Amino acid sequence: MPSEFELIRRHFTRPAPNAATAALLGVGDDCALLSVPAQHELAVSTDMLVAGVHFLEGARADWLGHKALAVNLSDLAAMGATPRWALLAMALPAADDAWLEAFASGLFALADRFEVELIGGDTTRGPLNICITVGGHVLAGAALRRDAARAGDDIWITGTLGDAALALASLRGEIEIPAADRASIEERLHRPQPRIAAGIALRGVAHSAIDISDGLLADLGHILERSHCGARLELERIPRSAAFSRQAAHPRAMHWMLAGGDDYELCFTAPASARAAIAAISANLELPISMAGRIEQKPGLRIVDAGGKPVGIEVDIAAGGYDHFR
Repeated sequence: MPSEFELIRRHFTRPAPNAATAALLGVGDDCALLSVPAQHELAVSTDMLVAGVHFLEGARADWLGHKALAVNLSDLAAMGATPRWALLAMALPAADDAWLEAFASGLFALADRFEVELIGGDTTRGPLNICITVGGHVLAGAALRRDAARAGDDIWITGTLGDAALALASLRGEIEIPAADRASIEERLHRPQPRIAAGIALRGVAHSAIDISDGLLADLGHILERSHCGARLELERIPRSAAFSRQAAHPRAMHWMLAGGDDYELCFTAPASARAAIAAISANLELPISMAGRIEQKPGLRIVDAGGKPVGIEVDIAAGGYDHFR
């Protein structure tokens, strides 16, 4: 059986994807040494994926490699940061060479797309647990934040919402999805696409931003809480895919779209004067970006139909979205 250090050398030690931005010192020492460009700030985030909590037992290793990095890169995207480095810590039930090879292939395929260098980490024996810490940089003062939404801002959402939650419901046997739709929604669950280019393009355009990981209600709620304001969402303008729309009559459809989580799209706010710039960003990136509501001075989150009538009751933001301890 290969040792811990043999596994690291075999699967996780490789040249930096971009020599010009490589760490001063990467894998192989007690610490990595990094250099941030002048007049930039360091952006750092970490996320953990636990078997049976964040992914189903027996999930494909290459998909896990992709998703473990993608969910972290999504946090950098929400700040408008350029990704550069990653640290990987894993607990593994066994030293499975074939599994690690597949995991590394998924991880590095995404890392190469964004020129992310793996600069260190740790491995140990235990129930499958994957924790990645990512680092990047952003021009000083230019980072997008949660606390800068202003009354009158439009609320925007990249891509579509609800597919990942719909896919998980399908895998759990809660709903039957036509074969023609399964591949597209399962791709959204297993291989989310971090909106790095959108986040960078929105610097200086958006006032505030967040990535949608725990569901739109919960994550927009974080913006409202930090910015001390409220919001009005127009239900019919919340973007959804054709596959999701075909399941809109299901009793759980609204929950999947608003609070299902695992979307990893960006929700951001911007002044009305930025609408043309946002349309240009959408066209340039070939990425749908939909205006779905407005920031208001009055606290709370209100959801209305196409005619402006309230949908149900006002949403308790604290109760929306995924919570590990509830």
